[in-house]
Amino acid sequence: MNYKALLKSHTALAGAVITLLFVLAIIFWPVFSPWSSNGHDFLNVLKQPSFLHPFGTDSLGRDVATRVFEGAQISLLISLSGVITAMIIGVSIGLYAGYRGGHFDLIVMRVVDLFFGFPAFVLALFLMVALGFGVTNVSLAIMLVYFPIFARITRNTTEVVKNDHFVQAAKIMGQSTSRILFLEILPNISAPILVQASVAVAFGIVIESGLSFIGLGVQPPTASLGVIMADGQEYFRRAPWVMTLTGLVITAMLLGLNLLGDGLRDLSDPRLKTRES
Repeated sequence: MNYKALLKSHTALAGAVITLLFVLAIIFWPVFSPWSSNGHDFLNVLKQPSFLHPFGTDSLGRDVATRVFEGAQISLLISLSGVITAMIIGVSIGLYAGYRGGHFDLIVMRVVDLFFGFPAFVLALFLMVALGFGVTNVSLAIMLVYFPIFARITRNTTEVVKNDHFVQAAKIMGQSTSRILFLEILPNISAPILVQASVAVAFGIVIESGLSFIGLGVQPPTASLGVIMADGQEYFRRAPWVMTLTGLVITAMLLGLNLLGDGLRDLSDPRLKTRES
């Protein structure tokens, strides 16, 4: 998988462009916007979208566009922190389980299978009720939802490559187990892990937004996509643009990340490479 292949894949390229545009928007819009995300303006309550307020204003006169992009930044950071932590833990567990095999692999994978017994959002909901509200706990809930997936993918792919010649050569050279796992095996199984990571970040945003929407995630007045959606629901009939435009931003973010994941999956699929050649 290289940059030239990425440019030839329309799906991956479209996903990368959409994702890049949104990352730039959530970084720079709150910085250069003349409005504060929590700046109340009671003379401009529930104003329709205009040149000054592209997404309109909410019930407290706050600029919705600034709140949406600042909220997207918070939601993305929460999802990223949870997914990255899940990837570190899950990949480490999967590497050792797949490489060692035997009773260690059997015990670890049965524990991992327990997490698959619950739908992702239901598990996150249960964890939030047990752990309490807040940004840290939302990130922890996302981590606990996704680390079993990374562990399973890594373990299965490690089993496939652990008997390959380059692994056997590393053993003969006397390399340590950790060096073999992280410097020999991991680079050769990274493609499906990265694909899963892009998809997990997208659904991590959905989990964060859902938890915040029902009041179990990020708490007001902190802006997050779920908090803005919940606020807009209260006066949807009078100002539908708050909830609608926030939902469209979420949809576009998920579209970009999922297209990127699909494109990376296609580029990493050896069967597709064979057909193209």
